[in-house]
Amino acid sequence: MTDQLSLDDVSVLLVWTAVVIYALAFIAYAIDLARRSAQAVDAQDSAVRERQLVAAGGETIAEVRASESAAAASLAARGRDRSRPLWARIGTSLIWLGFLFHLGATVTRGIAAERVPWSNMYEFAMTGTLLIIAVYLGVLFRYDLRFLGAFISGLVVLLLGGTLVGQLYVEVTPLSDPLKSIWLVIHVFVASLATALFALAFALSVLQLLQARRERKAETAEAGAKTGPGFLRLVPSADNLESLAYRFAIIGFIFWTFTLIAGAIWANDAWGRYWGFDTKEVWTFVIWVLYAGYIHARATRGWRGTRSAWLSIIGFAAVMFNFTIVNMFFKGLHVYSGLN
Repeated sequence: MTDQLSLDDVSVLLVWTAVVIYALAFIAYAIDLARRSAQAVDAQDSAVRERQLVAAGGETIAEVRASESAAAASLAARGRDRSRPLWARIGTSLIWLGFLFHLGATVTRGIAAERVPWSNMYEFAMTGTLLIIAVYLGVLFRYDLRFLGAFISGLVVLLLGGTLVGQLYVEVTPLSDPLKSIWLVIHVFVASLATALFALAFALSVLQLLQARRERKAETAEAGAKTGPGFLRLVPSADNLESLAYRFAIIGFIFWTFTLIAGAIWANDAWGRYWGFDTKEVWTFVIWVLYAGYIHARATRGWRGTRSAWLSIIGFAAVMFNFTIVNMFFKGLHVYSGLN
């Protein structure tokens, strides 16, 4: 028992270390967005001034062409600088470092408990946020989503730090009888992975709404007028953000569908019925319906743009409601998933 308690203490220390590192990553990503957005605004203002001079007739055709060539070279140079932004690299390096401490905390908690570490809200939060970071880092190998770094790191700090500050931590306890099943590993892991993908889709949908609003303003605004936060100039178009969010939501929906099926099989093994309208079961199905509606509406009904983004946001809000409010305040057969 002494060895188990000491390992659990190490796990808690590693979690706190990971939270601090993620907070530093958030600061680094925020600095990166601030610096590069200021550069983008300056470049836009410079281009506007050049066009105004040309319109005033103060330059010859040769001078205008020379100015355009210089501007193109300047933009290309800035593009190369933006492809290797220092503070974004620092933020990503910190995310990797925090992930290693986070993974260590999860593994040591599991060794201390002599089981998979996801039998209560504290362990759910630890594993779920670990998978959010893992999915984000994995996606970076295919897509340059470093503009999401501040959002993702900030979200994980709030969720993971909130479980510690909010006193959701519980000491290692034995599994209750319904949890002593291989379906604990399958069901909860897949649900956590789906949640991580939904979190990325949620972040992209929020940015989509902000970018769409900026683009609408830009259509009617005068040249050089402020149309929104400067960092949005570094973000893909609203259509591209929507497309990415949709892809992540579809993959997350597939995993969530498996979660629902695996949960029904587990319920039959544990309680002798596939479905019993338990609060947790009902909300798992509600989330499935919301994302099914989101995918169907976008694919077949032409719900694009703002309506599509809001459906994605509402779906993730339901996921968070299921994890927090349902676990903490609703009674049912899944009470073990709350505070022990």
